[in-house]
Amino acid sequence: MDFDTVQGDIAQQSADALVNAAGTSLQMGSGVAGALRRAAGGPINEEATSKGPVDLGAVAVTDAFDLDAEYVVHAAAMPHYGDGRATRESIADATRNALARAVELGCESVVLPVLGTGAADFEFAEGARIVCETIDEYDAEGLSAVRVIAYSDDEFAELEQVADEVKNG
Repeated sequence: MDFDTVQGDIAQQSADALVNAAGTSLQMGSGVAGALRRAAGGPINEEATSKGPVDLGAVAVTDAFDLDAEYVVHAAAMPHYGDGRATRESIADATRNALARAVELGCESVVLPVLGTGAADFEFAEGARIVCETIDEYDAEGLSAVRVIAYSDDEFAELEQVADEVKNG
């Protein structure tokens, strides 16, 4: 499936669904989750945690409240137990399940961060490769605008390089 890369704050993006880099408890703490929680302007954290805990790689959906989206898909790429670290499998599963849920919801557009690379301590470039490869291999009827987002200049440069390699590989 075709996808684009963008730089910025995911909480400022406009799409049918925004994907949260969640842990299995669905507690919205820092990083992507914190940015979405602060910008949502409603009880998104309470709604999310009421749907958890979820299995590693699973997703849950909440209202987007004041975000410019219909839904937030909380993709659990990291465990909120044990060492708390994401794995190649958990990142791929969470990415694939987030896309599948967006399709089930009738979404045409979705924005995903590079899952598992913040608090879950997975190396960013490798996480970006897993997310981009999973999207590239996914056959999603109905999704026409998929964007992978990075916040910092350095991470965006890495994301663009990885995405180009995946698309032209």
